[in-house]
Amino acid sequence: MPVVGISHSARGYLIVSVLETMKTYSSEDGLTEEALVAKLRTCRYHHLFLNTSLRHNSSGTCRWGEYGEGGLLWGECNARHFEWFEGDPVTELLIKVRELYGLDDGVVFRNVTVLSENRPCPLHLGTATQIGVIPTEGIPCLLKVLLPSSCAGLPVLYIRDLLLNPPAYEIASTIQATCKLMSNVTCSIPEFTCVSSAKLVKLLELREANHIEFCRIKNVLDEILHMYRSSELCEILKSLMDPTWVATGLKVDFETLVNECEWAYGRIHEMISVDDEIDRKLSSCSVIPSEFFEDMECLWKGRVKRVHIEEEFAEVGRAAQALSLAVTEDFLPIISRIKATTAPLGGPKGEILYAREHEAVWFKGKRFAPSIWAGTPGEEQIKQLKPAIDSKGRKVGEEWFTTIKVEDALMRYHDASDRAKAKVLELLRGLSAELQSKINILVFAAMLLVIAKALFAHVSEGRRRKWVFPTLCRFNKLKDAKSLDGANRMKLIGLSPYWLEAAEGSAVQNTVDMQSLVLLTGPNGGGKSSLLRSICASALLGICGFMMPAESAVIPHFDSIMLHMKSYDSPADGKSSFQMEMSEIRSLITGASSRSLVLVDEICRGTETAKGTCIAGSIVETLDKIGCLGIVSTHLHGIFDLPLDTKNAEYKAMATEYVDGQTKPTWRLIDGICRESLAFETAKREGIPETIIQRAEDLYFSAYAEEVSPERVEERKKVSYSGGILNSSHEAHIPPRGTTAGALDHNTNSGKVEVIERKDVESAITIICQRKLIELYKQKSTSELLAVQCVTIGAREQPPPSTIGASCVYVMLRPDKRLYVGVTDDLEGRVRAHRSKEGMHNASFLYFIVQGKSIACQLETLLINQLPNKGFKLTNVADGKHRNFGTTNLSLESMPVH
Repeated sequence: MPVVGISHSARGYLIVSVLETMKTYSSEDGLTEEALVAKLRTCRYHHLFLNTSLRHNSSGTCRWGEYGEGGLLWGECNARHFEWFEGDPVTELLIKVRELYGLDDGVVFRNVTVLSENRPCPLHLGTATQIGVIPTEGIPCLLKVLLPSSCAGLPVLYIRDLLLNPPAYEIASTIQATCKLMSNVTCSIPEFTCVSSAKLVKLLELREANHIEFCRIKNVLDEILHMYRSSELCEILKSLMDPTWVATGLKVDFETLVNECEWAYGRIHEMISVDDEIDRKLSSCSVIPSEFFEDMECLWKGRVKRVHIEEEFAEVGRAAQALSLAVTEDFLPIISRIKATTAPLGGPKGEILYAREHEAVWFKGKRFAPSIWAGTPGEEQIKQLKPAIDSKGRKVGEEWFTTIKVEDALMRYHDASDRAKAKVLELLRGLSAELQSKINILVFAAMLLVIAKALFAHVSEGRRRKWVFPTLCRFNKLKDAKSLDGANRMKLIGLSPYWLEAAEGSAVQNTVDMQSLVLLTGPNGGGKSSLLRSICASALLGICGFMMPAESAVIPHFDSIMLHMKSYDSPADGKSSFQMEMSEIRSLITGASSRSLVLVDEICRGTETAKGTCIAGSIVETLDKIGCLGIVSTHLHGIFDLPLDTKNAEYKAMATEYVDGQTKPTWRLIDGICRESLAFETAKREGIPETIIQRAEDLYFSAYAEEVSPERVEERKKVSYSGGILNSSHEAHIPPRGTTAGALDHNTNSGKVEVIERKDVESAITIICQRKLIELYKQKSTSELLAVQCVTIGAREQPPPSTIGASCVYVMLRPDKRLYVGVTDDLEGRVRAHRSKEGMHNASFLYFIVQGKSIACQLETLLINQLPNKGFKLTNVADGKHRNFGTTNLSLESMPVH
């Protein structure tokens, strides 16, 4: 966790983050108060330091947070432990870090700050919470719909940080292009081993990396090289270089990455043992419990390859043989004597046992000493026994015994084992020292795989939800220029709320064409808040390079996206809800530019109507003069009677219709003004007593008799929308109430055997299925058909996103050399389910995609019935009887293999 320092500068707020583990620091200046609080809310830091510059706010007082700017930040910091510091924020904070961790003054921290001149402003706290980037109770969580539920940990953190800190246009375009490549990949993809960069650095620095961590590092390097060697994945690997640079602050050349990964992989592969039986073969002896050797030797065997510890390995083997001989000579005759003695009750007992607590093999028995010494077999060995003692010289118990010879053999064995463990530890520490020189490459590679996993997971989920890639464009540099390609315009066609499954028909869609500021009206429950929340999330996803919930979209690369919704009071700050709203609006207006997206929901709701309406009108004028794109929604209909000085503002509304004697919202965005609030209907629907509703209507008609005449009431009943212009749009924003929201190491011999067997299975599948496809399509030759193209999913690999929603026939190659044939529309989920079963985690698969579930089921049954005829053993032969097709024996002799 970093040490964080905060200060105030002429540009705004400055946050400095120092990672002692990585010996790096980064700084970000020009932040707004809301953006800074959002960062603190999502940052787990070790220590928090506040610069004394924060004590002097815009009100000119030294009592920080008393008036104006600074109250929100003070409220966030006051609930945490922090310390004050003076002087230059970066220099003094680094001094504080050296003091905290006891570092020498000569320790240098590297600046990994990535310049963000063209980068959009970080998300404000209110915006982040209102669309669920920061999980908030009652708010649909954007993170949960961007990634599959199976994706967790570091990839989720990367996506969250990217949403909170949107990238520059070039990086966003690169991320989108990478996601498009991922969407079209047809080959299997790695599992993408995720390793924490900070943990990696710490383990190598302290020389504490064990063989498991080295195996994980090896997997990281192996997956990088696997992508490099694949024609499809290599382009993705190249395109991930810049996003990884932004995430790590490390600028690494592509060729350098590949070459250094090959060196590091080769070094680990040369040293570390991976599931090699020769390296982990344990000593064994028929008279010594196997658990003894397992406990003693599993601590160091199988860590490094035997060739590096051959001498120690051999010495432990010789010591184990000597121990076995001592136990055989000293204990076994006693055991034989006891077995030869027959007594109905209370006879002698004895056995050779492993005393785990004392790491020893001893004899345990009672009543085995003869009453008369007659020189019979075993007596001599009984005389040699002595009580067993622990490491502190205390007697273990009345029934535990040993001999001098056995104790000497045990001591020799333990000494040999200790020397072997020390040698293994020395080799692992030496490898840590070697790899530390390549730490930047390892950190870069680890982060690249985290990003790759996050983006592949996002593309898979986006395809499942039938989301699209928007067209991302730059803003025109000329302020008054009208772009022919829509660069100063946002158009969302078929927009759906991000938290609803549009692919399942649970949400109808809306079209939003925004070229200026929009003043939005509509009834309660009409979809205004949902529309603003959906537009905000879609725009944010677009400028980050992600897929978004629409049929098509054009999104300009905004310099900031700001959403203001409901405000609550803050008793700790002594502020009412209207004060809090005005504080947020102040920040919003201050940060807005002609390239911003500003969304304000139900402006000035917390104060008296007349003055609130005038404040709202003035804010609308200000935003119109700024020239930003945005929506301001309101129930203050008096705003339309004000002499507003606006040039570009448009009026839009959420429509209503009159059905069965009741006015109901349609959730459709249309042109015009809606003065219908549906307040009485909403109150009634939420359970307010009928008597209260009736009295409210009487009061309303008596107080506003002039505005709402009987003729106007009748007119309102006849039309589905009053005060505006209806169109024939059928888009709806939200539905009615009640809708709820193993290894890539291909150099091993075992891998070669697997490839040969896999090719045999692939050949048989191709022959069987190609002939059936010819029959189904009634074709005369295979040239008119798509050939059956089997794709391999090896151990530690997974299907590509292109299989999402596609009908796939697959064959699982089990470790027991048997096959399982299946069909699915969710290949990634089915592979994960199979591998979750005991002993199946390294299972590999073959699959091919066909058009339609019906054909897939026929081919599945055909394979189940005919693969056994080719000499393959199946685990689900009985499934071939479940359907009435595909059971005939076809003549397959003359079919070519594709």
